[in-house]
Amino acid sequence: MRTDLFPVIEARESGMLDLDGTHVMYWEECGNPDGVPIVFLHGGPGAGTMAVHRRFYDPEYFRIILFDQRGAGRSIPHASIDDNTTDHLLSDLEALRVHRDIEQWHLFGGSWGSTLALAYGQAFPQRCLGMVLRGVFTCSSREVDWFLDGMGRIFPEAQHDFSKSIPDSERDDLLSAYVSRLNDPDPGVHLPAARAWATYEARCSTLRPNPDAVAAMSDAQGMLALARIEAHYLAHGAFLAPGQLFEGVERIRHLPATIVQGRYDMVCPIETADRMARVWPEVEYIIVPDAGHSALEPGTRAALLRAVEGLKEYT
Repeated sequence: MRTDLFPVIEARESGMLDLDGTHVMYWEECGNPDGVPIVFLHGGPGAGTMAVHRRFYDPEYFRIILFDQRGAGRSIPHASIDDNTTDHLLSDLEALRVHRDIEQWHLFGGSWGSTLALAYGQAFPQRCLGMVLRGVFTCSSREVDWFLDGMGRIFPEAQHDFSKSIPDSERDDLLSAYVSRLNDPDPGVHLPAARAWATYEARCSTLRPNPDAVAAMSDAQGMLALARIEAHYLAHGAFLAPGQLFEGVERIRHLPATIVQGRYDMVCPIETADRMARVWPEVEYIIVPDAGHSALEPGTRAALLRAVEGLKEYT
């Protein structure tokens, strides 16, 4: 069974899809044009797609679709939170499916991508063939509090640097303080806040220290989209009702699905994936014993590749 990524592959087609007269979505396809469709849902929200995200799927078998969600990556307007909610993203995903003349597709998403995959599957189960989820996240208040403060129990240095960017008088509500700064029109205000936010997340994302993950946060525009949109969604509970994604499992229970979870994932702790697996016992639940949050850690990467290969049994 394959344990490493498929070779580097280029996009076969790409384009910009006008969503509503304001937001325009970047999309691309690679792999087999006549293959079984699978769509990648990136994290963040706001992180955007990268070339490495094309390499989790057999390009001879799958028709691979990637896109940048509203405000992220190459979609425009960049880093915009206007008309940017989960319902908007679900509608965008449907618009892309119709635009590419796809009847049904598999969903592959980690972290925020798992949130969006679950929400989409529950809204449009008839359009789904199966799912591969990593680092399950539901944006509950408990998960948001953990991200802002709890990770400091394991990564105190990173959390200290994250909080020290905010004056003492505002540190009792870090999220509101960051939302205010990230949405300030002055780059002298929003860029340092974006850098602090994105660096904090990167430092906590791997089991072993990974300078490359932190160095990847050097792109100012990428950091701003990630931090501004992520803070926007965290501040609004991802525009989901409390417990919505657990209560909606009945609508996707029939789908073949795998959850891959790093045991030591500090960004999206295992308790959420464990709860989802108990509510959804039909799902294949894989705990990677030596991994944190990143999809590119060796154990997680191998488990994701096996899970995607397993989808071939159902299509």
